[in-house]
Amino acid sequence: MVKIGICDDEPEMRKPLRQILEQVLQLQGVEYLISESESGEELTAGISCLDIDILFLDIEMRSLDGIETAKLLRRKGMKGIIIFVTAYPDFVFQGYEVHAFHYILKPYRKEKIEEVLRQALHELDLSKEQYFVIEQKARVIRIPLSQTIAFQSDRRKVEALLEEDFVAFYGRIDEVCRELPSCFIRIHNRYIVNLNYVTTLEKDRCILGSRSFPVSRAFRQELETAFARAMLK
Repeated sequence: MVKIGICDDEPEMRKPLRQILEQVLQLQGVEYLISESESGEELTAGISCLDIDILFLDIEMRSLDGIETAKLLRRKGMKGIIIFVTAYPDFVFQGYEVHAFHYILKPYRKEKIEEVLRQALHELDLSKEQYFVIEQKARVIRIPLSQTIAFQSDRRKVEALLEEDFVAFYGRIDEVCRELPSCFIRIHNRYIVNLNYVTTLEKDRCILGSRSFPVSRAFRQELETAFARAMLK
C-alpha cells in the first residue's frame, strides 16, 4: 500500500489534488491511503509523517512554510518522496537541500499531476529492496538482490554469491533467471550476473570486482547491449 500525504493550508486546493490522485491510483490498481494536513505543524506533530511514501507539500503556508516543514521532516528521519506544490516557480530551487523529487505549479494541471505521480510510483519501486525467495522444507530464505553479485549453477545445485557470503540451494538456473529483475543477465549456461557489479567486459570474460566469470558466445551480444544501457543510466 502506498501512503500519500497532502499538506496545504487551503482546503479548496487539497480537494482537487486528492481527487486527481485518487483517479490515477484507482486506474492503475494501486492500493493507497491518503492523509491530509492543513499546516506544517500538524503534519510534523507526530511520528505518522515518517511513514509517508509520497508527500505533496505546499510551499507558501502560514507560520511554518513548506521548505521549513520539509527540513524538519528530513531531520526527523522521513525518507519518503517530497513533491512541492507552489504558485511561484522561483521557490522550487530551494527544494534541492531537502532532496525534493519534483514540483507542481498551481493552478493544477491534471496531466502534470498524473505525470509526476507516475514518476514517483516508479521511483518507489526502484528504491524498495527486492528479494529472491528460496523455499526449503524447513525454512524460507530471502536473499537481498541488491547485495547479490551473481548466481552460478552446477547441475541441480545453484549458488547465490553475495558480497560477504553465499547461499546454496537446489534448483535450475533457467528457472532462477525467469524470476530475477532486469539488472540480472545471463552470460553463460551456468552463470547469471548482476549488472550493477560489472566493472569490465573482456573478450570472453565478465569482471565483477575481484570475481571473474566466463561469457559464452551465445550470450555476449545481449550482455554488451545491457552493459552499455546500464552505463547510460
